[in-house]
Amino acid sequence: MENTSANNKRIAKNTLLLYFRTLFIMLVTLYTSRVVLNTLGVTDYGIYNVVGGVVAMFGFINGSMSSATQRYITFALGKGDQSNLQKVFSTALQIHVLIAVLIVVLGETVGLWFMYTQMQIPADRMDAAFWVLQCSIASTVIMIISVPYNADIVAHEKMSAFAYISILEAVLKLAVVYMLVVFSSDKLILYAFLILAVQLLIRLCYSRYCNRHFEESKYRHVWDKSLFKEMTGFAGWSMFGNLSSVLFSQGLNMLLNVFFGPVVNAARAVAVQVQSAIQQFVTNFQMALNPQITKTYAKGEMGEMHKLMFRSARFSFYLLFLLSLPVLFETDFILTVWLKTVPDHTVVFLRIMICTSLLYTLSNPLMVANQSTGKVKRYQAVCGTILLMILPISYICLRFGCPAYSVFIVHFAVESITQIVRMLLLRPLIGIRVQDYLKHIYLKVSVVVILSVILPFLVYENMDATVLRFFTVCTVCVLSVGTIVYMVGLSSSEREFIYAKVIGIYNKFLQK
Repeated sequence: MENTSANNKRIAKNTLLLYFRTLFIMLVTLYTSRVVLNTLGVTDYGIYNVVGGVVAMFGFINGSMSSATQRYITFALGKGDQSNLQKVFSTALQIHVLIAVLIVVLGETVGLWFMYTQMQIPADRMDAAFWVLQCSIASTVIMIISVPYNADIVAHEKMSAFAYISILEAVLKLAVVYMLVVFSSDKLILYAFLILAVQLLIRLCYSRYCNRHFEESKYRHVWDKSLFKEMTGFAGWSMFGNLSSVLFSQGLNMLLNVFFGPVVNAARAVAVQVQSAIQQFVTNFQMALNPQITKTYAKGEMGEMHKLMFRSARFSFYLLFLLSLPVLFETDFILTVWLKTVPDHTVVFLRIMICTSLLYTLSNPLMVANQSTGKVKRYQAVCGTILLMILPISYICLRFGCPAYSVFIVHFAVESITQIVRMLLLRPLIGIRVQDYLKHIYLKVSVVVILSVILPFLVYENMDATVLRFFTVCTVCVLSVGTIVYMVGLSSSEREFIYAKVIGIYNKFLQK
């Protein structure tokens, strides 16, 4: 019981630290992006983003290995085998160096070819674009080599390191903006080199922190062929899942462009920005809890693992629902205030995408549990194939004259099917019963959603569209969701835990 309490406190502390980190970075990003756009100008800002995107296209290779590294380091840590942990870290670092070399080769061949032959860049800015590409490649290499160190920090659940180093990174980017305004050289090239310098410094901070706190992060040359093969095999099937995600997301964007033109692409881009901002807060909570799921599996504590999965799914949903419900009601008002001129279709796009995000939060524990087992081949093959069906089904819908938002409805429907398949595939691997998942998660969140929506809906329908309605709806949404979650969405032990914490804080306040 004491161990469970300690884990709960650690998860809560890590979540709060990551929330603070996200909020600070979001505020800095909103400010710096505006200044950078005004300083560089629309053309140079576009060049920086599109040229950097050439390298980002290869990111699914590294993303696959990142999940493998995270799983193996966390698993070894959960087992308490320091010797194996050292071997896993060193092998992961070797693999990431090889990936970095591959990215350099692809960037300097395919990337250069694509930039010079396919991209629309003014002739007088080609030299600047070349240096942006070189800096983007170097920055990507630095980030790739940082992955094992970042994975080690997450595995040890030292989220304070992420929070503090991320804050340092945000402050350095503020300094970059200042230098960009002060110096009069080619600002696009200067910006690219300054961002590269920031990436290098942050990389040194992470490695320095790991070397001081984690013995296994000090690289030792080892060659374990079987471990190398196992980790790359794990990453290979994860790559299939990541590739399917990239294909259906970018494929949908291309389909919308073919059938409706760039205005609809702009609407999707805006919707994605808002969705990502909301989703990031929930990702922080999941990042704090995911290592615990892997560690309990490594220890063979399947009952505790199932409880963590249920808790992760429900709490992630509640957090996202709390943030999303005001946005779902007041989508039009929020977008109008932020953008002034809102592209057509943006409101309906965003609403459907938020619903898909809510559904997706319930699948995260299933994906983490699958990675914990290491048996990802069948899982990734089946789920990846189902998700790839989003693209052809969306194409058929659009060919038959369905509206633009139909592709997002298809995404939601296919994600729902994939959710059921995930549970069925995991049942023999971790002994979890589908009916338990439905009872402890889907039933609870469904009741919370139905009851929470009633009061905000009545307020929304009976007030005029003004600033007063916006603040009233937001307030009522928070109170309604918070109350219903506490009364219906939590177990009795969870309610007792929260009540005790609130009373403890209240008593400390009185003593002051």
